[in-house]
Amino acid sequence: MFSVASYNIRKSVGTDWRRRPGRILEVLDEIDADIVALQEIDRRFGSRTSSIPPEAIEHESPYTALRFGPRPASLGWHGNTILVRKGLEILDTRRIVLPALEPRGAVLADVRFDAQRVRFIGMHLGLVGFWRTRQSLAVLDFIEKLEERLPTVIMGDLNQWTADGGSVGRFAQHHHVIAPGPSFHASRPVVALDRIITSRDIALMQAGVHLSERSRKASDHLPVWARLKIDAAH
Repeated sequence: MFSVASYNIRKSVGTDWRRRPGRILEVLDEIDADIVALQEIDRRFGSRTSSIPPEAIEHESPYTALRFGPRPASLGWHGNTILVRKGLEILDTRRIVLPALEPRGAVLADVRFDAQRVRFIGMHLGLVGFWRTRQSLAVLDFIEKLEERLPTVIMGDLNQWTADGGSVGRFAQHHHVIAPGPSFHASRPVVALDRIITSRDIALMQAGVHLSERSRKASDHLPVWARLKIDAAH
């Protein structure tokens, strides 16, 4: 069994409009997931510096932050990165280009858990439904064209308010779509914008939205999480 989480950290700016990256690390410590997909990790302008200093992730968390950023000071590809628990073997990383009216992207990491290899994709889809659907198709097409098929977890901020149709409907055709619960707005969560999606050879054990005193303040999204296992009978 392994655990995952997805978290739109809004460049480490909390609901009090203060940028405090340490709070994000504290929330991640509360969740204690093996793999974390982060959205909006980099600051928006200039050098796109990571809002959480990479050295803080290295020394103050149990994670290795994968570097997808095209600039030396950034970690994310269009704001997306993946954190992998130290000690797990990282086999491959890739950027995924998404069609968009606004800059959007997704990131991929293949990771070994003991004898099992699992593929993880972090993404942040657009605000416009037409583009979200095209972006979901681009992610699925990218996976389909990879030479090696692996059990796959796709997670991130889908920016879709409805529970079916659109990008959610595209993913649901051949994957399990997990909606852990309302994750936005952190101060009063009513909308399930953040989802975890798995290939059908992965079984869901448990999922939820992480609601704590810290998570209510650290970002405008609450993190979502799931405990999963490979379904050997599939």
